[in-house]
Amino acid sequence: MAAIRVGKLGIETSALFLCDMQEKFRQRVAFFPEIVSFADRMLQGARILDIPILVSEQYPKGLGPTVPELGTSGMRKISKTCFTMMCPDLEREIESLPRLKSVILCGIETQACIMSTTLDLLEKGFEVHVIADACSSRR
Repeated sequence: MAAIRVGKLGIETSALFLCDMQEKFRQRVAFFPEIVSFADRMLQGARILDIPILVSEQYPKGLGPTVPELGTSGMRKISKTCFTMMCPDLEREIESLPRLKSVILCGIETQACIMSTTLDLLEKGFEVHVIADACSSRR
């Protein structure tokens, strides 16, 4: 496993990942409105700073779309059926960002998707910044 370290975030070397904030989770995830609100603040900041934003949806046919209040309307959503965001479509997006060193990670479910994504990113040598106020799970 790669050495774990936390570095400074840089505008040119960072990306925001928004993981699976979908309709079916609304009633099941603790503090869902607050999580979405914090994630939306991160999204607005990333837009202002022109930081790349990648959004995933876990099995959208069954779990519905990303909630509208997150503010991702018109953005491409990467569909996945595994816990990690590191599916082939997202990895292709990462390859198009050659200066990427740091990932800012928000979303649900913390014990599955956020953890799996974090471990996969660390294994690939990225720095990962999990925004605690923008993550939650069912329990």
